[in-house]
Amino acid sequence: MMAWTDRHCRFLHRLVAPSARLYTEMVSTDALLFGDASRLLAFSAEEHPLALQLGGGDAGDLARAARLGAAASFDELNLNVGCPSERVQKGAIGACLMREPRRVADAVAAMGDAAGLPVTVKCRIGVDDKPVATLPDDEGDYGPLRDFVGAVADGGVRVFIVHARKAVLSGLTPAQNRSVPPLRPALVARLKADFPHLGIVYNGGLRDTAAVYRHLEWADGVMVGRGAYRDPLWLSQLDAALFGGAALAPLDALRRYLPYVEARLAEGVPLHAMTRHLLAIFNGQPGARRYRRHLSSHGPRAAVGIEVLLEAAALVGDGSLGDMPAAA
Repeated sequence: MMAWTDRHCRFLHRLVAPSARLYTEMVSTDALLFGDASRLLAFSAEEHPLALQLGGGDAGDLARAARLGAAASFDELNLNVGCPSERVQKGAIGACLMREPRRVADAVAAMGDAAGLPVTVKCRIGVDDKPVATLPDDEGDYGPLRDFVGAVADGGVRVFIVHARKAVLSGLTPAQNRSVPPLRPALVARLKADFPHLGIVYNGGLRDTAAVYRHLEWADGVMVGRGAYRDPLWLSQLDAALFGGAALAPLDALRRYLPYVEARLAEGVPLHAMTRHLLAIFNGQPGARRYRRHLSSHGPRAAVGIEVLLEAAALVGDGSLGDMPAAA
């Protein structure tokens, strides 16, 4: 998720979900080829297995970006053809590429040849130019989706992550595109039935463990995005439910994250770059609002240190930090 799942967020998610496969935020080929590639590709070794998600439409540019991803030791390359934002569309990338399956097939083939890594695709169930007032047409919509997956699979893709909503290319904001078009998981399940040899991963609207289990009755996996970001401790509970082990308590998660915060602060990373991902970690606990307010008020200030995070944590529950280090 652009501007959300940066390296600091991913490190936290790895702590709470040791068995999950993590994905970067979408990085455009232009940003990677003409910008600060070393910053965009930076990650901690603990994040493995980790996929680099790319946004692009030119096979040559995607191949060059794929080589950079391979050199940086990513485990997977993912091409995003599901993002509906206007900025992405202006670059003729994202969801509008679902109308050009042959172009996508050529692009993923070039990525795989250049990098020697598995290439996956994240897509929608389809696209519309504007919001449609009529009821969804499963038969009319499934054909283009099936043909898209079939064509791109010919380019070497073996795993598709499918957001079960259409992308509306005009008339809706990106936020509305995550809620207004209805979720239609039956179309994604139909893909799995028609392409049993492909890995079909379900994405869209997952907020609780019971829903994840329902989709795993037919899907090869699930991708959770905003649900995990807004409640990282649910991600820990989900990981424990699926793979065993114990879910982390909020304070334990924070304790484990502190050494990472201290190390990045020593490198000159601003505190807020990390604490913004911690705002939801105490959701539902007494003092959570005070904790969030303290981090939001003091975290973004220049030259603040880890003491701000410790002060915020002391506002939760009974104020006891156990073996947490004391604020300087």
